[in-house]
Amino acid sequence: MIQSLADKAFAHGKREGDHSTSIPGLTVHIRNKPTEPLHCIYTLSLSMILQGSKQLSVEDELISCAAGQSMLTTFDLPVVSHVTEATRHKSFIALVLKLDYALIMQTCAELEIEKPSKDLKYQPISSHDIDAGLCGAMSRLLGLQQDPEYLDSLSPLIKKEIIIRLLQSPHGMHLRHMASAGAPSNQILNTVTWMKQNFTQSVGIDELAQQAHMSASTFRQHFKSLTGSSPLQYLKHLRLQEARDQMLLNGLDASQASGFVGYESASQFSREYSRLFGLPPQKDIQRLKLS
Repeated sequence: MIQSLADKAFAHGKREGDHSTSIPGLTVHIRNKPTEPLHCIYTLSLSMILQGSKQLSVEDELISCAAGQSMLTTFDLPVVSHVTEATRHKSFIALVLKLDYALIMQTCAELEIEKPSKDLKYQPISSHDIDAGLCGAMSRLLGLQQDPEYLDSLSPLIKKEIIIRLLQSPHGMHLRHMASAGAPSNQILNTVTWMKQNFTQSVGIDELAQQAHMSASTFRQHFKSLTGSSPLQYLKHLRLQEARDQMLLNGLDASQASGFVGYESASQFSREYSRLFGLPPQKDIQRLKLS
């Protein structure tokens, strides 16, 4: 079943790269060779590795995901990601589905899902084997591209089925933890959402803690446990990632990008960019365009 889904995904993409589908939020990722480690931000999503393998680094933790495994990200995280196994004859193939937070909350309420134990060690990224039910649901979702007349009516139903299956899978307890109203993770999630929308603003730890209705020390502790970085470091990563996207996708130069994301000093921007991505802005963008 995994191989059948891999073949279906490859038939859609056909070549190396990231390919959008007609299903909102669903993309196909194909690589013909191992890649260099790339700094990026993973959002609330389900990834299915159908062929090849990849590895993530979140702070000091390494997470490997091979063919036949799924990876659930329940919190926006800065990670270093790279494909570790891929060839032209056996490409790395993955499907990534962005998940809807509101639909997760609605589904938990409808199913009267129990809150997870307080003893649960929450993991913002979890990796487990793909079961047949989840694989079948994803295959049907991707297959809607062949039946466009049913896409608008059936894709929401299949996405909801996928969330229900995730809640009942080994991923489920982490998804339930994220959805628990009033839990620290929910308050941190709201703060992160605000940070993503207001990353150009100059903000201090006390103001962020106040938004989360926590003391500064408690906020810092919960934020670190969920994201693996301090709040201000996370904000810096958001700014630098956005600057990188603006240079790569919209043609801004380093000076324009630094000002766009709120840096007052171009030299500070260049230093911090080089520290995060390994190269100065111009050389990094050249490398990305050639890769």
